[in-house]
Amino acid sequence: MTTMDKPAITFTYRFVLVLILVMMMTVLAVSPVAAAPLQMPDINPENLSTALQLVILLTVLALAPAILIMVTSFIRIIVVLGFIRTSLATQQMPPNQVLIGLALFLTFFVMAPTFQEVNHQALQPYLKGEITQGSAFQKGMQPIREFMFKQTREKDLALFVKMSEMKRPRNFDDIPNYVLIPSFVISELKTAFQIGFVIFVPFLVIDMVVASALMSMGMMMLPPMMISLPFKILLFVLVDGWNLVIQSLILSFK
Repeated sequence: MTTMDKPAITFTYRFVLVLILVMMMTVLAVSPVAAAPLQMPDINPENLSTALQLVILLTVLALAPAILIMVTSFIRIIVVLGFIRTSLATQQMPPNQVLIGLALFLTFFVMAPTFQEVNHQALQPYLKGEITQGSAFQKGMQPIREFMFKQTREKDLALFVKMSEMKRPRNFDDIPNYVLIPSFVISELKTAFQIGFVIFVPFLVIDMVVASALMSMGMMMLPPMMISLPFKILLFVLVDGWNLVIQSLILSFK
C-alpha cells in the first residue's frame, strides 16, 4: 500500500475534523433549550489512532450527503430534473445516476461562491491555527446561513419560528439553525414544484392534442403516450430544453 505524504494526511484529517465539528454543533443546536456554550476539546489529528481516524472519515462520508441536500441548492435542482423526466414520460431516461450527477455538479456551480467564503473565512484560518474550532464553526456557517436566508420565504420562516415557540427574533442572527434549515427546505420544494408545473404544461398540451386526434380517428386501443412521446422529445430538442431549464434554474438562485 502506498504511503501518503505526512502533510497531505494531516490536511485531510484536519479537514475531516472541521466537518465533524460542524455536524456535531449543528445537531446540538437543534435543541430549543438554552444551554451553556459547549466547550469542544482541541483535538490534534497527529495524536489520533489510525482506527479513530478511519471512524471519523467514514462518519463524514455517511453524513455528507444529508448535509449537502439540506443546506444547498441540491433540493430544487434534483426535483426540477425529476419533473423534466416525468413530463417527458421517458421512463428511466436519463438514468438516475445521470440526473444525480448533473444535480451535484450544478449544486457545486451554484454554491461555489458560498463554499469559497467558507474556505477563506473559516477552514483556512482554522487549519493555520489562527482561530478556534468554535469560531471556525460560526464563521463557516455564516455564508451558508446567508444563502439559505436569501432563498427562504418569510412565510415559511415565520411558520417554524411560531411552531418553535421561541421569542420573536429581532434579526436573522436570532434565528437558530434548527428553525432556518426546515424553512429553507420547504421553500425550496415549493419553488421546485412551481418550476415543475411550468415545465409540465406544454407536454400536457401535446398529450391532450394527440389523445383527441386518436379519439377522432377511432383508434381507441392505441395508447396516446406511444404517439405523443416522439413529439414531446422533438419539441424539447428543438427549443433546446436542457439549456433553457438549466439557465432558468441557475438564474432562480440569483
